[in-house]
Amino acid sequence: MDVKDRVVAVTGGGNGIGRALAMEAHRRGARAVAVADLDGAAAEACADACGGRAWATDVGDDQAVGRFIEGAEAFAGPIDIYCSNAGIHRTGGVNTSAADWQTCWDVNVMSHAYATRRLAAPMAERGGYFLITASAAGLLSQIGSATYAVTKHAALAYAEWLSIAWGERGLGVSALCPQAVRTDMIADLEDGGVAGLDGVLEPEDVARAAFDGMAAGTFLILPHPNVAEYVRRKAADPERWLRGMRRLQERFGGGVA
Repeated sequence: MDVKDRVVAVTGGGNGIGRALAMEAHRRGARAVAVADLDGAAAEACADACGGRAWATDVGDDQAVGRFIEGAEAFAGPIDIYCSNAGIHRTGGVNTSAADWQTCWDVNVMSHAYATRRLAAPMAERGGYFLITASAAGLLSQIGSATYAVTKHAALAYAEWLSIAWGERGLGVSALCPQAVRTDMIADLEDGGVAGLDGVLEPEDVARAAFDGMAAGTFLILPHPNVAEYVRRKAADPERWLRGMRRLQERFGGGVA
């Protein structure tokens, strides 16, 4: 997928990876960029910087996603690339509240389903592209956050299913799976915490990797290449991998039970 002269929509575009995706799309010559974020002011600032249009949007709400898509297409025409990037993180383990579980499920998983229910068929007809930011936590796990680990696994599973079901119909699908990225999500963690063991990337690095991956038609986009080796080790010897993860948990303060 060549971004030049395409209409690009980005959720969670007010800051972090989402803002970087919007700016990278603009830099690569997108015809228009539509930016959605729960923080309307942040979305506006990003849209102003990339010459786009902003919508204050809760992507965990089905109707709100619909309004964003309708507004974006009224503004710029049919969406060619949809970066379903918005996500949230909640610390907690077995005592995580039902409300936090539901919120994380709605934002980290259902937001993708809400968007593709409206966009999969028309985007496939014109050779569009759907990017899901799933995180390396979707391939491995997330120490200290049951909700993040589980919902990002589900997001990756949905991306896989979407590629299987729609890939031959004309819809490109990629899953973006970085480890630590310098965003508000890790702002309180020294050196990015456990996710930062292999280095903390700038959002701009991740955005470049994302668009390079889409240009190549790569399903699994890994801005931290060593994640691929971790996945191989996990598949080859799950027991050893789990022991290693337990050691990491102890090293970083015992995690959250």
